[in-house]
Amino acid sequence: MTHNLYNSLQEFDLGRGRTGRFYSLPQLERKGLGQISRLPISIRIVLESVLRNYDGHRVREDDVRKLAGWQPNAERQDEIPFVVARVLLQDFTGVPLLVDLAAMRSAVARMGRDPKIIEPLVPVDLVVDHSVQVDFARVPDALRRNMEMEFRRNRSRYQFLKWGQQAFNGFRVIPPGIGICHQVNLEYLAKGVIERDGVYFPDTLVGTDSHTTMINGLGVVGWGVGGIEAEAAMLGQPVYFLTPDVVGVHLTGKLQAGVTATDLVLRITEMLRQAKVVGKFVEFFGEGAASLHVPDRATIANMAPEYGATMGFFPVDEKSCEYLLATGRSEEHVEAFRNYFKAQGMFGIPRAGEIDYTTVLELDLATVSPSVAGPRRPQDRIELAQLKDRFLELLRKPMTEGGYGKTETDVRVPVHQPTPFAEQVPLAGGGEQGPETIPVAVRDTVSVKNTNVLTEVEMINNRPTPDRIEELPPGELPLDGFDLGHGDVVIAAITSCTNTSNPSVMLAAGLLAKKAVERGLRVPPYVKTSLAPGSRVVTEYLKRSGLQDYLDRLGFNLVGYGCTTCIGNSGPLDAHIEEAINARDLVVASVLSGNRNFEARVHQSVRANFLASPPLVVAFALAGTVRINLETDPIGKDREGRNVYLRDIWPSLDEVNEMMRLAFDPDTYRRLYSDFVEENPLWNEIPTSTGEVYNWDPQSTYIQEPPYFERFSMEPGALSDIKGARPLAIFGDSVTTDHISPAGAIKPASPAGVYLQLCGVKPEDFNSYGARRGNHQVMVRGTFANVRIKNLMVPGTEGGVTVLQPVGERMSIYDAAMHYQAAGVPLVVIAGQEYGTGSSRDWAAKGTRLLGVRAVIAQSFERIHRSNLVGMGVLPCQFKEGMSAQTLGLNGTEVFDIIGIEDGISPREEVTLVIHRADGRTESVPVILRIDTPIEVEYYRHGGILPYVLRQLLRS
Repeated sequence: MTHNLYNSLQEFDLGRGRTGRFYSLPQLERKGLGQISRLPISIRIVLESVLRNYDGHRVREDDVRKLAGWQPNAERQDEIPFVVARVLLQDFTGVPLLVDLAAMRSAVARMGRDPKIIEPLVPVDLVVDHSVQVDFARVPDALRRNMEMEFRRNRSRYQFLKWGQQAFNGFRVIPPGIGICHQVNLEYLAKGVIERDGVYFPDTLVGTDSHTTMINGLGVVGWGVGGIEAEAAMLGQPVYFLTPDVVGVHLTGKLQAGVTATDLVLRITEMLRQAKVVGKFVEFFGEGAASLHVPDRATIANMAPEYGATMGFFPVDEKSCEYLLATGRSEEHVEAFRNYFKAQGMFGIPRAGEIDYTTVLELDLATVSPSVAGPRRPQDRIELAQLKDRFLELLRKPMTEGGYGKTETDVRVPVHQPTPFAEQVPLAGGGEQGPETIPVAVRDTVSVKNTNVLTEVEMINNRPTPDRIEELPPGELPLDGFDLGHGDVVIAAITSCTNTSNPSVMLAAGLLAKKAVERGLRVPPYVKTSLAPGSRVVTEYLKRSGLQDYLDRLGFNLVGYGCTTCIGNSGPLDAHIEEAINARDLVVASVLSGNRNFEARVHQSVRANFLASPPLVVAFALAGTVRINLETDPIGKDREGRNVYLRDIWPSLDEVNEMMRLAFDPDTYRRLYSDFVEENPLWNEIPTSTGEVYNWDPQSTYIQEPPYFERFSMEPGALSDIKGARPLAIFGDSVTTDHISPAGAIKPASPAGVYLQLCGVKPEDFNSYGARRGNHQVMVRGTFANVRIKNLMVPGTEGGVTVLQPVGERMSIYDAAMHYQAAGVPLVVIAGQEYGTGSSRDWAAKGTRLLGVRAVIAQSFERIHRSNLVGMGVLPCQFKEGMSAQTLGLNGTEVFDIIGIEDGISPREEVTLVIHRADGRTESVPVILRIDTPIEVEYYRHGGILPYVLRQLLRS
């Protein structure tokens, strides 16, 4: 339904003799609502949504006026109702979201109402991209094998997704094997401008993955939210947030030769994290920004969660139009895109002084140098030349100071005859997992010199006769045993949306591989190499350029199209290598081209994880260690025994640019994105059920009806103070959602592993926590179960353990929570700075709630997790400056009250934390209620966002 507030509904020239209607932002300035032309572009795009969606109820005229009058340094108290154009999901977060929608329909049906009132009101795309694991690597058909494993493991989930696609209108599933949701979004889903009922408006979205921000590189406003918020957006609710500060980043100069977009983003991540941009919009401008092509901009925008910003936004310009054309969008559409943004006065990267920002930061691109980041956080940048010294420093530094506490830094552990990577995975079992065995195909594979034919089995076994060794690809060395030590690279992965969307760094990796093979360099056999690009387009241009052959010969065979190593789907290490790591507690390394390297994320046995550009991933794979200065130390020896240095094989800018013409072929993009269902037989073979209400299978260990709507009533309960609460855990700083939310492998002895075995699931069939997000019984048992989490109530230990009070018994966090629930004891969690950093995992909040935690009291929160806690009815409270668990001397024996809730709450007010100590003393301290907006007050009053939305829909 259209309106004409302020006479803002006007026409613009679409081109080709056509006109379109739009809500004019320049008209607001003409009407005196503010200096719209000096607002940050990102604010203007949100303002357009507020103006267009004005209805006097959800969005009021006052909302338009307040945002139009945005001031750079005003106090942020105004709440923005942002109605997005679409929603993007990935399957790890999308499956539980669909489970919740199905549960809402079941609840409505039980009430005798029409379940179709639960229906997405904006288009929703779910890309299945997080389920593939690197079970097979360094073999020619790793892609096929990994996909077969993926479909066997996830059959139950995929049946459920196919039901959802037929049950809900506007809910589209893009099946496995197509790409990572953010790269698919950039290359295919994003439109830039959208038309509905003759009205044109900017493409905007929220997504259930932190790195939804990657689309900001194309000038699209969007960011990651929890699945809980995404559900509300799907059901027609605005995304509410406080009017943000906007940090302008003025980019000048040009990158030097040998410096990649990855190096640039690591520098920006370091700089912006230090500038404390958490919860703010970041907008890039200046000649340096204008010089960057969209793939480089997208690489920077992708990392917004790592530098803490809500967005890392680049405005629309001619390079945006060039990218849309190059990736298969029609000329007619791109012309409408260009003309729309010109009509709004938002076309072109702003220059210095043209926009009023809250603050401006400066970066000269010429000062950026080759770097990596790690070993635990993406913002911890290390100059490439300093990595060796930095690693050795951390190796010796005590664990209490953030190091590894190793007095012996040159430990070497012998590894004899490890199992080849292609054979190391246990075969999937029966039940929901599918057939018990996976046949190993035997087929001819031509060797490098094309003079001998090796069967795949011979290559897998890596035991060729001596006279044939020289003819094997470098990635297929005979495994006669080796030593393993601190700093050795056991995983080298070109993976993740961050970089595989960027042809310049992918082609650089291929060129470096080519030069390395030509010099006779080989990858050590203990390095698990893999290539998991974000879309099939990457494979097309790597094959067309001939570079994929060289990557294959170094073991960087294609393993899948999806989020692998970066999300923790790196697959197993060889059992002998794991034994060697455990025997002497080796600090081995991974090097990946991803965006996340938090503790235990990549692999639970790999403690040092470094983010790097794709060509550097290849380089470190060749070196086999991070204890190397790649600027001065040789990376290996050639066939004649001469030293080869990185500079000898690093591709020039001209070489990369020569290949770039192969990366953008509109016909290729159109072809690959037009047939992804028809040419996906594994997906097409999955059967599914039909109907508006899902037929829950009580025997399924993947999909279960969640308990959120048990005893649901139309009226929310009364607010009440929290009294007599025990601490479930006390944490230090930088506890991430990886620590909180179940992720990665499920250990047989863990509460979740025990539960699955009681359900008849064999350990080899456990799959990952991510794949089982649709089963709350598994997920609640894995909450706070990360092997690296440190509960200060149990000093000197790692893992999900706590102390049950008042008996003082040590046990798993899950078991303790169940004891407290049985006794009717509410729980709290105490934490330090940056609680909830990381991915937008709704299970970090859902699991917290289902464990019985009523409140989390932290020194500071990351934006998405704080919002998710409120969305699940958990109270976030923040210590005042200078106050913490340490200053208060908390040790876990205390009992807590939180007073000041039952009489009503308002955003960010003070409430009282009462501490009852074990010796009988009582102390009261003020804490800030981190319910930030009026709508969050309503969410909390209703017990969470889902009950609130359901009640709204039923009443309407």
